[in-house]
Amino acid sequence: MNNLIKSKLELLPTSPGCYIHKDKNGTIIYVGKAKNLRNRVRSYFRGSHDTKTEALVSEIVDFEFIVTESNIEALLLEINLIKENKPKYNIMLKDDKSYPFIKITNERYPRLIITRQVKKDGGLYFGPYPDVGAANEIKRLLDRIFPFRKCTNLPSKVCFYYHLGQCMAHTVCHKDEAYFKGMAQEVSDFLKGQDDKIIDELKLKMNTAAQNMEFERAAEYRDLIQAIGTLRTKQRVMAKDLQNRDVFGYYVDKGWMCVQVFFVRQGKLIERDVNLFPYYNDPDEDFLTYVGQFYQEKSHLIPNEILIPQDIDEEAVKVLVDTKVLKPQRGEKKQLVNLAIKNARVSLEQKFNLLEKSMEKTQGAIENLGKLLQIPTPVRIESFDNSNIMGTSPVSAMVVFVNGKPSKKDYRKYKIKTVVGPDDYASMREVIRRRYSRVMRDGLTPPDLIVIDGGQGQVNIAKQVIQEELGLDIPIAGLQKNDKHQTHELLFGDPLKVIELSRTSQEFFLLQRIQDEVHRFAITFHRQLRSKNSFSSQLDGIEGLGPKRKQLLMKHFKSLTKIKEATVDEIVTVGIPRAVAEAVQAKLQQGKQEEASPLMEVAEASEPYQS
Repeated sequence: MNNLIKSKLELLPTSPGCYIHKDKNGTIIYVGKAKNLRNRVRSYFRGSHDTKTEALVSEIVDFEFIVTESNIEALLLEINLIKENKPKYNIMLKDDKSYPFIKITNERYPRLIITRQVKKDGGLYFGPYPDVGAANEIKRLLDRIFPFRKCTNLPSKVCFYYHLGQCMAHTVCHKDEAYFKGMAQEVSDFLKGQDDKIIDELKLKMNTAAQNMEFERAAEYRDLIQAIGTLRTKQRVMAKDLQNRDVFGYYVDKGWMCVQVFFVRQGKLIERDVNLFPYYNDPDEDFLTYVGQFYQEKSHLIPNEILIPQDIDEEAVKVLVDTKVLKPQRGEKKQLVNLAIKNARVSLEQKFNLLEKSMEKTQGAIENLGKLLQIPTPVRIESFDNSNIMGTSPVSAMVVFVNGKPSKKDYRKYKIKTVVGPDDYASMREVIRRRYSRVMRDGLTPPDLIVIDGGQGQVNIAKQVIQEELGLDIPIAGLQKNDKHQTHELLFGDPLKVIELSRTSQEFFLLQRIQDEVHRFAITFHRQLRSKNSFSSQLDGIEGLGPKRKQLLMKHFKSLTKIKEATVDEIVTVGIPRAVAEAVQAKLQQGKQEEASPLMEVAEASEPYQS
C-alpha cells in the first residue's frame, strides 16, 4: 500500500457509492459498489485475503470513488461502469451462450427460420431452446404442418416444397397478408402448448384420406400426430399457467460463485444457464451485478416473471429488470428456486477442482514467473518472432498473453519495410520501434514483460530501442532454442544470464506455449505473404488486370507456369479482355527472356573453349 492510497483511505465517506481500482498504468481493473464506502474499500488493504483477492490487491496503485444517494443508484452505476470499462477482475459473461430461437420473419411472404440473434426487426421469436438440435426438431415438425415460404429467393415458378404441400407459392396462390398472420398465430398457439386444435385438424385429414383410399397420405398425417405427441413428452411441464419465467439460484464456496438460471417457457423447463466466477464483495451484491449484466445481453429476453432466492433485494432486481419479480415462500415456485440453488451447489462442487487446476496453470504460473525474474506479476506478456527464407518476404509477429491465456484480438502482424536481406537484428529493431512508439503515441496498455523469441543479440537490440530510444521501463527476456528447435533457456537480467527454470514447472510450460504460439503465428503469416507474392509479383503493373482477374487466372490455370504456356485465345476464354490477355502474355514472355539471358551470356562466353 503506497502513500497515495493511505491518504485517500482517510478521506473516504461512509455513504453508499462505487469505487474504482486502477493499476500502475492507470487502467481500471475493478469496479465495485458499497453501502459504506469507507468500510468496504479499507477492507481490501487490511487483514488477510484468499489468493485471487491478493492478486487483485497487489495490482492496485490508485483508486477513485463516486458517492451515490442510495445502494440501488450505486448498483446501476456499477453495471454501467463495468459495461463501459470492462475491468479484468469484474464479473463478465465471457462464456455466455447464445441460444437458438425459432423466428417468423417480418416479410411480405414470411419464412420460418432458426436464429441465434434477437433483433428489433418486427419478427416473431419463440424460445430460447436448449440446443440447435431441439430447435431443428421443432422446426421440421412446423415445416410439415405450416406452409411458410421455404425459398430465400423469390422464384419465378413454384418450388419443390409447393408440390409437397409445405409452401404456398406466392406466384401461384397469391395469399394475402392476413393468411400468413393467421398461420403465425397458429404457430404461436402450438408452441404455447395449445395444440389440440391442430391435432383435431390432422385427425380429420387422416380419416378423410383413409376414406378416400389415400393410405400413404393418411400415414403421413398419422406420423405428424405421433411426432407432436413425442414433442409433448420431451418437454417437462413445470407449471399449469404456461408462463414464461426465469428462475435464479446461486451458491458460494471458497471465494467462487455459481449462478444457475432455469428458463421456463410456456410452462416448460427447456434449458439452464450456468456461470462460475470469483467474487470480491458480499455474495448477494455480486449476484445483483450479475443479474444486471445478464439482461443486457440481447439473447436474454425479459420474461413475464423472475423468481429469486430469499436473501436477494427484491426492489433492486425490479429496478434492474422491468418485469414481475417474486421471492416465493412455498409451493411449486419455491421448489423451482430450491432446485436452481441445488444445481448451483452441485455444479460448483463438480467444477471446483478443475478451476483450481486451471488457476494453478495460469495465475500460479505468471506469479511464479514474476518471482523468478524479481519483477511484478507479468499479467500482460507480449512476445515477438521474425520469419524469412533467405531474406524473402521478411515478416514479424506479436502475440499477447493476458493472465496466462492468449488474447488473440491483440495479436499483430508486421511486414518488414526498412530491412533488405536476412537481417534478424535489424528486423527486430524495426518492429520493436514501431510497436512501442505506437503504444506511447496512442496511450495503449504497455506489457508487464516482453519475451523475444531469440538469443542474446535480439534481446540486446530490443533493450536498446525500449530503454535508450523510447525511454520505457519494460522488462525484456529472451527464449533460446536448442538444436532440436525446442525451448531451452530463459535469458534475463543486466547483463543477460541464464535463469534456472525447471522443465516440469508450470512457468516453463507457459513460456513454451508463448514461444510455440508466436512462432506459429509468424510462420503462418509468412507463408500467406510468400504465396501471394510468388503469384502476384510477375503480374503486377499490367493495366486492366486487377485482383479479381488475377484470381480468375489462378483458378483456371492453377499455376503461373501454365499461364505462361497458355495462348492469348486460351486466356480470353477465362473472361479476360483480349487487350489485357495480350499484355499478360507480353509481360510473361519478357520475364522468360530475362530469365534466359544470363544463360545465353554464359553459353556465348564458353564458345571459344575447345577441348
